[in-house]
Amino acid sequence: MSFLMGPALLFCPADRPERYQKAAGRADAVILDLEDAVAPADKQRARGAILAQLDSAGDAPELDPSRTIIRINPAGTEEFEKDLHFLKHTPYRHVMLAKAESAAQLRELEGYGVIALCETAAGIVNAAAIAAEPNVVALMWGAEDLLASLGGTASRDDDGGYRAVALHARSTVLLAARALGKEAIDSVYVNIPDLDGLAAEARDAAASGFGSKACIHPNQVATVRAAYAPSESDVAAARELLDAAAAAGTGVFQFQGKMIDGPILKHAESTLRRAGRR
Repeated sequence: MSFLMGPALLFCPADRPERYQKAAGRADAVILDLEDAVAPADKQRARGAILAQLDSAGDAPELDPSRTIIRINPAGTEEFEKDLHFLKHTPYRHVMLAKAESAAQLRELEGYGVIALCETAAGIVNAAAIAAEPNVVALMWGAEDLLASLGGTASRDDDGGYRAVALHARSTVLLAARALGKEAIDSVYVNIPDLDGLAAEARDAAASGFGSKACIHPNQVATVRAAYAPSESDVAAARELLDAAAAAGTGVFQFQGKMIDGPILKHAESTLRRAGRR
């Protein structure tokens, strides 16, 4: 099972069913959150809200299963076991495992395409082993829970940039995911009004190789999409370069005064893929 959603994934509290359709309509995929967004006393009601939007046979949901992810509670908890039981009665087969920390945890989710959310020190350290599990389709990282697990107080410096340990975690998750041929999802940007900061971070995520970025507010979706969409000039330049490579017919050639080899061509191919034209 591959992961084809994105680039803008939008979290929605699972106990707010009146927001489901709005979230799904605004984003490329919706993440119904049964974990941090829902108070402990409301988790069972949240599961019921998801079940309530299924028909009597449980197979005609209001939300498209191919564009819906259920974020479940951490493995080893009572809520996780309840989530597993609940999922069997839904058509949703993409789940996000909160606070994923080991490969063994992923084996409890056989049959599901799992986005492993690495957001603790153990999860970051074990990211490669987690990505190697066959049912893992993507890795995501989380900054705030990570810093909490380290005993820290903030993931960002006063200027808004990530602290060194957060940047290390971000890179570790990206490298682990891509090394194992899995998708990588960048963490949320919690300063909702700061769309300029979000745009800069999303552009960096796209350029670095993250296939998607998670959002926590509908107003962030357009900014993420714009960051991931190459400009017309970028697309034209990429196509011109690939056409020149085909005409050259050699491994290395000169184009517009620059030496062009395999990695540069892969950058161009990536640009066209992001534009949906290849």
